[in-house]
Amino acid sequence: METRQQWGTRAEFIFAAVGSAVGLGNIWRFPYTAYENGGGAFFLPYLFALLTTGISLLAFEFALGHRHRGSAPLTFFRIHPRAEFIGWWQMCVTFIVSTYYAVIIAWSISYTYFAITGAWGKDTESFLFKEYLHVADKPGQFGGLVPEVLIPLALVWIIVLGVAFKGVKKGIEVVNRIFIPLLVVMFLIIVVRAVTMEGAMQGLDAFFKPDWSRIFDGKVWLAAYGQIFFSLSLAFGIMITYSSYLPKNSDTTNNAFITGFANSGFELLAGIGVFAALGFMANNMGVPVDKVASAGVGLAFVVFPQIINELPMSPLFGVLFFLSLTVAGITSLISLAEVCFAAVSEKFSLSRQKTIGIMGTLLVLVSLVFATRGGLMFLDVVDYFANNFGLITIALVEVVTIGLILRRLPVYQNHANFVSDIKLGTFWRVSLLVITPLMLGYMLIDGTIQNIKKNYGGYPTEFVVTYGWSIAAAFLIVALIISLKKWNAQIHSDSAKLEKEWKDRGVS
Repeated sequence: METRQQWGTRAEFIFAAVGSAVGLGNIWRFPYTAYENGGGAFFLPYLFALLTTGISLLAFEFALGHRHRGSAPLTFFRIHPRAEFIGWWQMCVTFIVSTYYAVIIAWSISYTYFAITGAWGKDTESFLFKEYLHVADKPGQFGGLVPEVLIPLALVWIIVLGVAFKGVKKGIEVVNRIFIPLLVVMFLIIVVRAVTMEGAMQGLDAFFKPDWSRIFDGKVWLAAYGQIFFSLSLAFGIMITYSSYLPKNSDTTNNAFITGFANSGFELLAGIGVFAALGFMANNMGVPVDKVASAGVGLAFVVFPQIINELPMSPLFGVLFFLSLTVAGITSLISLAEVCFAAVSEKFSLSRQKTIGIMGTLLVLVSLVFATRGGLMFLDVVDYFANNFGLITIALVEVVTIGLILRRLPVYQNHANFVSDIKLGTFWRVSLLVITPLMLGYMLIDGTIQNIKKNYGGYPTEFVVTYGWSIAAAFLIVALIISLKKWNAQIHSDSAKLEKEWKDRGVS
């Protein structure tokens, strides 16, 4: 059997898993989601979602990758040949997400430089949309490439592809070992500075003050499950791929708990930093916090530059904030790209270097679409549909196929319990077979109904159908086509040997 790359230590794997989970959404999505959905009261459904879907699915995917020791498509093929398409479905979504994620990181790199020069001036909104991105007049227009984005985008891909060329041990492992502690230190500095600013307590009060009446609102629970699901890199194929590089005696369940709680800990830290800073801004403007609170691109690239403008030693704070976004983004993008490289390399029997050359070129070329003047609108729609209709559907199909159709859940429960100190039991099975499918199904149905009633973002129907619904459908079609190609004989031989090896150890 071919020798598989491995993590050097358990800590290296956890750094990599946390590096994948902790991304831009932790910083710019979670704080506003919590604030908008009951403040302190939101943490109750959030914790319930973390335990029932977050850690349960993490433990499940860690067990899948660890047992079958392959990329996402190979893992699902080894579960059952007809399930292989699920892995390619994951890879297709991951490929597209990688291409636009790289562009957002490029913006962060640019803004790290702008923090020093103060280039965004007083009107930060106009600077972002008109002077930096040169946003097109209407959706669907490409409008040519934006030169200011191309140089940082090239830098992003040089870093990511360079790390990938080095492999798991000398590349991914080393970068995460440096970047994750660096990210935590930088954000701790940001938080300490933010909470000492005048008005910070006003922001923190808005963030933590519980509105218990919202606890019975179904949309709050939906938001909690959505936040947990998207922030933990579930159903991307990342955690399956990363856990396939673990040594055979690794404690997968404990790793899932550590990864899940570490990710949530960083989200809480981000919430404190962001809302302390928003409190400072609201205090300066003499308005309530709800007048300045926002999420996503607007929070990072419009609101935060406004906050930075008002601070003493503003360049230092600005560099720390945008460098944190960059570092968090890079570690996540490395994991996204690895899913693509591992899948294609194994399926087509290509060397890692050749695979990175081919797939890296494709990733770079497709990412240029999002570096055009119309890129922001393309990004907005593709991101929404890839996440809300791609990943959620994949996760639902993954759990239903393995748990309810193939009835293989006991195999992975036994596997996880064989290698782990924390034992999975009835709560885990109920979480995966009942709670998670119900919540994912509800999220999918609710999202579909909302989008039938009204186009996402108020975009024209033609634009939403072409770059939203059609791309979401294309993920599945491409996955089914690729899965028709047969694996080579060595893969079949290795699969049989691997399964026999686990059974000989008493894990069946």
